[in-house]
Amino acid sequence: MGFVAPVIIKGKTLLRELISQKLEWDDMLPEELRQEWENWRDSLRLLEQLQIPRKFLPMSLQKYEKKEVCVYCDASEKAIAAVAYLMAGIVGSHAYMASEHFIIQQVQHEVYATEIDCIRSKSPLPKDSSIRTLNPVIDEEGMLRVGGRLGQADLSTGHKHPLIIPGHHHIATLLVRHYHEQVKHQGRHFSEGAVRAAGLWVTSGKRLINSLIYKCVKCRKLRGREAQQKMANLPVDRLTQSPPFTYVGVDTFGPWNVVTRRTRGGQANSKRWALLFTCLVVRAIHIEVIEELSTSAFINALRRFTSIRGRVKEFRSDRGTNFIGAAGILNVHVINVEDEQIQSFLSENKTSWIFNPPHSSHMGGVWERMIGISRRILDSMLTDVSSKNFTHEVLTTLMAEVCAIVNARPIVPISSDPESPGILTPSTLLTLKTEHVEEMVSDFQIKDLYKSQWRQVQSLADQFWGKWKNEYLHTLQRRHKWFSDEPNVSQDDVVLLKEKNTARNEWPIGVIEKAIPSTDGKVRKAVVRVIREKSATTYTRPISEMVVLLSAEKSNK
Repeated sequence: MGFVAPVIIKGKTLLRELISQKLEWDDMLPEELRQEWENWRDSLRLLEQLQIPRKFLPMSLQKYEKKEVCVYCDASEKAIAAVAYLMAGIVGSHAYMASEHFIIQQVQHEVYATEIDCIRSKSPLPKDSSIRTLNPVIDEEGMLRVGGRLGQADLSTGHKHPLIIPGHHHIATLLVRHYHEQVKHQGRHFSEGAVRAAGLWVTSGKRLINSLIYKCVKCRKLRGREAQQKMANLPVDRLTQSPPFTYVGVDTFGPWNVVTRRTRGGQANSKRWALLFTCLVVRAIHIEVIEELSTSAFINALRRFTSIRGRVKEFRSDRGTNFIGAAGILNVHVINVEDEQIQSFLSENKTSWIFNPPHSSHMGGVWERMIGISRRILDSMLTDVSSKNFTHEVLTTLMAEVCAIVNARPIVPISSDPESPGILTPSTLLTLKTEHVEEMVSDFQIKDLYKSQWRQVQSLADQFWGKWKNEYLHTLQRRHKWFSDEPNVSQDDVVLLKEKNTARNEWPIGVIEKAIPSTDGKVRKAVVRVIREKSATTYTRPISEMVVLLSAEKSNK
């Protein structure tokens, strides 16, 4: 009767509730209780279909060395429940195999009952049977195996006629996971080979193994790729026509050893770094040489830059300590990309500073690329300079020449049209000098160039901006990677946090505390909570530095 206790207890609780109503024996039941009682009464008919197999051990109980009776109890406000079962210790491989075959046989009878009946009655299998192509047979133990064409092969029974396991059954998942762990979380080829070597044929096995490996936390930890999201649209400061160096990206590179003074025994050297300012609109650069990576040196370089190039409306940079310190001392508005009030800060008519998240150099690719170009040009120049003569003055001169070369580069493909020989370069707007002043894209006529100097300057500026709109902007249209929309990471996702110069097995595991969506609703950065030295620490990181191990959204589903 214990097996029907979950059904009987419902009637007992209803009876107890009726007693508490203090009704007479011939009173009508209240409507809500009557409906509930009738539903329970009608459900009792289903007990006629209840079948309980009496055999619960694959072999005699005397062959088990260890026997335990396990009892579990639980209670709620309405009832108390207890369950007891016998747990016996399995001895030897034969006993293990007998238990495995018993479970598989029960699964086969549950899923392939129709096929088993057809085989026993020597009738053809249904045309819609999922195992019809396997030519299934039943062995002497009543197990369903693959028939196939290898019956005469000198192989074991498991290799000639593997046991058929339904791929959609939970037992198949458990078996595949077991053999996947046996091969130490290798790929599908290894896992599938281990399953087949065990004498098992899992229907739709490749799909199941792929799905299991995809969801396997350890496999994601070992080989999972970093999260990705569709490349974001360009910010307004990259697309707004404005004077040069109104919107600027800042970064440092170096160092170089320069001769600072000569001594009797040789010479004394010091290090120098370079601060590169990139105009985000016309892609021009400006380089300042600094003696040290400090806030003070950076502020002096910044003052020299703004004295030459004029007021800057908005800076962008990574989260270098010299940048953060300088922003504070200069009393400019510091904008951290994870701040919620970013739009209100940007709308103010003062100098603003936007910091990219840590470890997200790809978000500053426009100025990181300029550093790479400048470094290559400088390396070429240094091949002609002796280290004995490489002074601070020489370095600053070379940096000025690097700026001139970079700013003279075309920023759009060179036209093959003989009627349009001019090229669009940043220096055209910076110097307002060009060898092709006859190329006009404005309301001015060619004769205007000879009337007054200001008309020539205006015409050259109009020419630049006309080409900038018509030829340059469309080159920014295409995305060169990260083309498709990906599922957003979300709060409570468990992630592996990438750390450079650290073995992957030592990367910390964290939980996303806050997902930070961009203006298009896509999440490209998040706040991650990590436990370090028994204390919680939070980091703001781009999703390209995370490997999602467990998705909270999928787990809830």
